[in-house]
Amino acid sequence: MRVSSMCLSILAAAGVRVLSGQASANPQDCQILTGQYAAAKPGEAGPNLNNYVFRAADKGCVELLRTLLADGGSVSERRTAGETALHHAAAAGDVEVARLLLDNAADINQRDLKGSTALFAAVEANHVPMVRFLLSRHADAAIIGRSDVTPLSAAAFNGNEAVVAALLAAGVDVKPADGTGKSAILYAVNRGFVKIAAQLLASGVDVNASFGHDLTALMWAAGYADDVPEADGVATVALLLDNGAKPDAVDDRGYSALMTAAGLGHEAVVKLLTARGASTAITGKDGKTAADLAASDSTKAALAGK
Repeated sequence: MRVSSMCLSILAAAGVRVLSGQASANPQDCQILTGQYAAAKPGEAGPNLNNYVFRAADKGCVELLRTLLADGGSVSERRTAGETALHHAAAAGDVEVARLLLDNAADINQRDLKGSTALFAAVEANHVPMVRFLLSRHADAAIIGRSDVTPLSAAAFNGNEAVVAALLAAGVDVKPADGTGKSAILYAVNRGFVKIAAQLLASGVDVNASFGHDLTALMWAAGYADDVPEADGVATVALLLDNGAKPDAVDDRGYSALMTAAGLGHEAVVKLLTARGASTAITGKDGKTAADLAASDSTKAALAGK
């Protein structure tokens, strides 16, 4: 079925990484790096000096970084992938390093070669304090990042309620689709993140908006990803229905959410949709009904209310 394959081939292929944790400076590492710089300093200039800038940013060595910048280190230097030291600090979650770089005129919205800003790097790495800090410094949350995904979509895919809340509080627009043709709510509902879906709906998402192939959020929820617990999939579908999702809307094949759920064997969703009035008689453009698409006899029984 299309929704399931989309989740696997588009959401996963988009490469949104699910990461966690926050880096903190190791005093011993900083002491060693500071010693290395002190020993090499007479001959350090230009690119060599900026190598130390990146190493200090990676390790969270704020005082060394302060020295490096005073010695002429650049906050604008870019590595092979186009990232700056600020990208490194954001990915590591080191707010003090990021603060120092921004106070020295680092471009907060500089994109790397894949399109990611420091904010996107922080969102992707689930560094909530860093996300809040960058937003407080007016990072542009509308800039599409790696794989054409917005920061909000990345946060929804990761299931990070705090990051989603921070982005919404900063006024990010929840309605537009990202570069993949989907909006954040599709990532959230397909992965069974009911609380995030509720956050997005409360922020003005049109529950019946359609996206690529005329798929709606309800269809994506009914075809929830394979690793989603059944209870979360059902709760997400229920949330959308409670917020006015139309159960009998069809995609460009003429398939409804019920047909998607039946084809994937999501029997609890089938039971919920039929109980909430979804039609079992809808026929797709291929002439098939939900019963024809049913993954098993037990799914057919669920369609029949048994």
